[in-house]
Amino acid sequence: MGKATLNPLLAVFTVVILSTVYADEASKTFIFRVDSQAKPSVFPTHLHWYTSEFTQQTTILHVYDTVFHGFSARLTRQQAHSLGQHPSVLAVFEDTRRHLHTTRSPQFLGLRNQRGLWSDSDYGSDVIIAVFDTGVWPERRSFSDLNLGPIPRRWKGACETGVRFSTKNCNRKLIGARFFSKGHEAGAAAGPLNPINDTVEFRSPRDADGHGTHTASTAAGRYAFQASMSGYAAGIAKGVAPKARLAVYKVCWKNSGCFDSDILAAFDAAVNDGVDVISISIGGGDGIASPYYLDPIAIGSYGAVARGVFVSSSAGNDGPSGMSVTNLAPWLTTVGAGTIDRDFPAQVILGDGGRLSGVSLYAGAALKGKMYEVVYPGKSGILGDSLCMENSLDPKMVKGKIVVCDRGSSPRVAKGLVVRKAGGVGMILANGISNGEGLVGDAHLLPACAVGANEGDAIKKYISSSRNPTATLHFKGTILGIKPAPVLASFSARGPNGLNPEILKPDLIAPGVNILAAWTDAVGPTGLDSDTRRTEFNILSGTSMACPHVSGAAALLKSAHPDWSPAAIRSAMMTTATVLDNKNRILTDEATGNNSTPYDFGAGHLNLGRAMDPGLVYDITNNDYVNFLCGIGYGPKVIQVITHAPASCPAKRPSPENLNYPSFVAMFPVSSKGAVSKMFIRSVTNVGPANAVYRVNVEAPSGVTVTVKPSRLVFSEAVKKRSYVMTVAADTRSLKMGQSGALFGSVTWTDGTHVVRSPVVVTQLEPI
Repeated sequence: MGKATLNPLLAVFTVVILSTVYADEASKTFIFRVDSQAKPSVFPTHLHWYTSEFTQQTTILHVYDTVFHGFSARLTRQQAHSLGQHPSVLAVFEDTRRHLHTTRSPQFLGLRNQRGLWSDSDYGSDVIIAVFDTGVWPERRSFSDLNLGPIPRRWKGACETGVRFSTKNCNRKLIGARFFSKGHEAGAAAGPLNPINDTVEFRSPRDADGHGTHTASTAAGRYAFQASMSGYAAGIAKGVAPKARLAVYKVCWKNSGCFDSDILAAFDAAVNDGVDVISISIGGGDGIASPYYLDPIAIGSYGAVARGVFVSSSAGNDGPSGMSVTNLAPWLTTVGAGTIDRDFPAQVILGDGGRLSGVSLYAGAALKGKMYEVVYPGKSGILGDSLCMENSLDPKMVKGKIVVCDRGSSPRVAKGLVVRKAGGVGMILANGISNGEGLVGDAHLLPACAVGANEGDAIKKYISSSRNPTATLHFKGTILGIKPAPVLASFSARGPNGLNPEILKPDLIAPGVNILAAWTDAVGPTGLDSDTRRTEFNILSGTSMACPHVSGAAALLKSAHPDWSPAAIRSAMMTTATVLDNKNRILTDEATGNNSTPYDFGAGHLNLGRAMDPGLVYDITNNDYVNFLCGIGYGPKVIQVITHAPASCPAKRPSPENLNYPSFVAMFPVSSKGAVSKMFIRSVTNVGPANAVYRVNVEAPSGVTVTVKPSRLVFSEAVKKRSYVMTVAADTRSLKMGQSGALFGSVTWTDGTHVVRSPVVVTQLEPI
């Protein structure tokens, strides 16, 4: 990261020489963050400067000039290192591959026709949502522009053409579509990644995977009557912001993932195009979070948020493990997943009369109560792999039977295909300990039912103890009014924040289990090549599905409150979120059945019935984010990599926990023995009635003292902003941390009408 005093011409000369010396070294794609202020006036554009001075022996892939200044290019590691010594280069990082984090939900969020937020925001009319994903299948009813007005004049985007995608595929609903493949293609050229396969993929914004179509329609799909997935979840399908405009940015490719260089280019284009909200259901899949200055999603989203664009991101699907949450930057809104009050139950009926509950979206010919022999490949090893991997099952032992397969190591639907190929008549998919009791429905190719770990163990015990174990499967269709709901999804990634535990992540949760939304015509509902079925809608689960719910919610709030900043919009969602289910109990964890905590759900579950009128908001400026970065130890040049502009840190290092966030994390060192305290400073802005008086209510974590001064905030026409100080004190010798290693409480401000709640976390987790 250091800055050398290297002559620019010498730097170019060095690159030219190295390109010969290291000709046999494998080249990779690198992203270069360049100080835009250093461009010599002789060059009319940054592209002219970059191509003249930095890349004599290679081709620039992307030039970034909106949310980020710099370029990406394919070079050897030695060439990239040499180029990184140039005085104008602030940072260099290698292109990284990322992965997708893969109806009724609007009503479940509190949205109602003709009243409330839908009515007050005109259903998100004229707000533009950008979706970074696998593209779109534009012919779906969800993307109809019927009765929509003209495209907003501020829109500067494009409808890019390509394979099976023309300008006619865009309309007043789908107002823009772009695709980004240069980073992917460069990565494939360097190996071992396969190049884009033109037999299964489209070199255009058209969606060959389905994920992008699903997330786009979840955020902003139009009303589609008589919608269902093969009869499941029948009803009217609609997105959270039905009148919002959509701009699709295809950055992920079927079977290949998504590359940072392409994602960063999409951020650059989307902000320049004039979008209001960015929805990105993408993140790292290795559980390791990169520092913000090496994370293009963090960098690109900062550039967007700094320009007033709200960015919603998925938390990841690596739950229920702790510290698994991704997309950690405090300017991002990070979304976990919960269930809704709709389910697709199925039953495993055993030969001894036992009935075990599960879920399924199987829509083919039923077993009609007929009993079949049931076998478990893991019983003795005779049948092969208990995970039902490809070619692991012996057809002689499986044919005509129901097979129990353990979840893990391969897609759930792929296991069913393995069973069917081996001649099995059905499958029971059993969770392991790591998945607990968390279940998601799948549109299996054969009769199949997913069951939790306890039910799976019971079935295996029955098989091992019975001389003639038999079973059948019964499918119950769609059931509404499920209680409890929401429930935290077992797969939803959890805190604490692995980079900066002072910031609670995820921020909140939203519907992400068994979500009905539009689907591509390129593949069947399972996504398997052998699945020849085609359906207009599909039901998917993941934080990928939760993220666009918040994106659509942000569009509604932006439409109702166009002057609100991204931080204000997030604050409105967080401080009005619910921590109770429809049985009026604390949200439970699907994985364990126990109460979940703010490490799991952040501030709670999105409740749009209250978010439009939150009363108070915690706003955050660009300078606040800079002070936060100073507080976590970043120097001015490192900060400039993220923020675009030169930064200076205060002489006294700021406390990162004093970022004006709508949540609190008090970290006491593990080494502390005795009385400790932590002070937080917050400011709230009144966005409700001008004359208001708010009083504080504290629910202190067990064994902890929480004081707030002042305890009363008075607002008027002249005074719209007030500050307060919260002190958390404890004696660490007597603190008894829970299983999560933390204690939880809350601080709530209320004026009798509005309830502005923030979670409080106390932990002895050492600072990272």
